[in-house]
Amino acid sequence: MTAHDQMRAMLDQLMGTGRNGENNRFHVKFNDPRVCKSFLLSCCPHEILSSTMRNRCIVLYRMDLGECPKIHDLALRADFEKAQQSKDYFYDLDAMEHLQAFIGDCDRRTEAAKQRLAETQEELTAEVAVKANSVHELAEQIGQKLAKAEQLGEEGFVDESMKLMEEVDELRKKKLEAEQEYRNSMPASSYQQQKLRVCEVCSAYLGIHDNDRRLADHFGGKLHLGFIKIREKLAELEKTAEKRKEEKRRAGKDRDRDDDRYEGRRYREQYVGSRELDRRSRRHRSRSKDRKERERESRKSNRSRSRSRDRRSHSRHSSSSEKRRDRDRD
Repeated sequence: MTAHDQMRAMLDQLMGTGRNGENNRFHVKFNDPRVCKSFLLSCCPHEILSSTMRNRCIVLYRMDLGECPKIHDLALRADFEKAQQSKDYFYDLDAMEHLQAFIGDCDRRTEAAKQRLAETQEELTAEVAVKANSVHELAEQIGQKLAKAEQLGEEGFVDESMKLMEEVDELRKKKLEAEQEYRNSMPASSYQQQKLRVCEVCSAYLGIHDNDRRLADHFGGKLHLGFIKIREKLAELEKTAEKRKEEKRRAGKDRDRDDDRYEGRRYREQYVGSRELDRRSRRHRSRSKDRKERERESRKSNRSRSRSRDRRSHSRHSSSSEKRRDRDRD
């Protein structure tokens, strides 16, 4: 990614998709089903575990989940964070379901790896197995504390880092004693065989003969820390899941109630409109009836005047004819 692209991504993350009055490159909104809701909450496993490395006893192989099938865009995350301030979208429940599915798949891989080890490795007696587990547990504690001490040293907490290193030295002494007991409890040929164990956090293989440096690389590596972050986020979401589900149900009921109110208001508006139309129709019919009555009265009046004129004309004509006959008779 060039410096220009990095600057553009930073601006998108801070100001959202409309920082220059332009749409985002995917031409979608953050609430589109194609957008990764876990990414909006910064907990998508594909983002956290991208380009990670996984340890095995002999081979170091790459665990790259690839790109998330859904859309990741920093500008959409900024839009969501802004919109979330005024409306709750309950995307934490979607993210919880996503993480549960991912962790569930990881746990199934862990159990499958344990099953393969049980089938391929030489079975130990109960006493030897306890001693081997003791060596594994001490080795894990050493690796975790070494990784933490290195992290504190890089952050400038030198005193805390030195204190952890002292604890590591004590654990190393206990590990040497545990290894000696484990070695004495079985034949030399069997002891030389690598005994593997599956990491409960990330399902990677750990060897009983792994040195401290390799263990520190594992427990301080991006893969292991990424799985810790995912598991902690899942535990955090599950704590509030029931409460959030109840809030979502109430919000859904309120939304339905608002929709019902809107539909009722819309119905009343339509009903009032119908009454108004009926009133106008009745008024129109009344006016039409009045107009017809006036026209009828006008026609009757016209006919009456016409008959009156005809009678007067006939009367004048008759009078004139009689006068004419009287003159003729004289």
